[in-house]
Amino acid sequence: MRFLGKGKSWFWQTHLGAATAFALFVLHILAFHLVVRGQQNASEEQVKAAYLLNFAKLAQWPDGALPDGPSPLFICVSGGDEPFLEALKEMVAGKLAATHPLEVKSVSSAGEMKACHMVFFRASEKKRAQVIIQALTQTGLLLIGEDDAFLRQGGMINLVKDHGSIRFEIDFETLGRSQIHLSSKIITLAKSTSGVSSKASQEVTVETARQLAHSVAPEYPVLAERIKLSGTAQVKVLVERDGTVKEVEIVGGHPLLAEALARAVKQWKYQPAAKETTEVVKFSFSPN
Repeated sequence: MRFLGKGKSWFWQTHLGAATAFALFVLHILAFHLVVRGQQNASEEQVKAAYLLNFAKLAQWPDGALPDGPSPLFICVSGGDEPFLEALKEMVAGKLAATHPLEVKSVSSAGEMKACHMVFFRASEKKRAQVIIQALTQTGLLLIGEDDAFLRQGGMINLVKDHGSIRFEIDFETLGRSQIHLSSKIITLAKSTSGVSSKASQEVTVETARQLAHSVAPEYPVLAERIKLSGTAQVKVLVERDGTVKEVEIVGGHPLLAEALARAVKQWKYQPAAKETTEVVKFSFSPN
């Protein structure tokens, strides 16, 4: 996974892109890998529909937006044509997100989107997306797009083409304001946008039993950039029961890189747990 952004972000696999400021248990991991590996045999629309299904199943909504029980989870599409809508309906047919049946709706205005839990903006909505997003101020709404400018417009997850396959990137700052949580397993699969120099590419591995509630990406040190320093830093993180990072111990890596990672991780926040836990974070820095 990689970090990039407006000086700060995570990305899964490839290059960096300028953007704004930062799943899965075994079956879910398998589902995501099947989507990725099967892309050559599936249409682009089917792959994107599969990603939307997985996001719906693996994200955690605040109680006010998606209370317990059998209430439907609405996946809405703005600017979707009939072939895509049919592909998505077929993909989610009979599926549940926890106890919630999945329903697909076509929407065209901010007013209609307020009843949704997810909104997928097709590329045809590029000119309208930012205005609509600015009108969507409620929490518990996951905004997904497929245009290079989508994260800069206030989006949260963006589906992007990467060497012939579809990948996704995440803006964690915007996502955090929605109060929707993604598991650390999703984060390790994402290309995301929050916390690193756009002049460097980074890859992260999070070995954790605790879910992340808030993340800040390491900044690629200026001196490291000047000398084209690359390498992997690793830290051990002691997390208190309330999710606060209590201690960060540098385990390995060049001091410049390890200190950058430690500074960032000290600002992380995990989900509460019954006892203190120790987590391991590895981060690979390299010049772009």
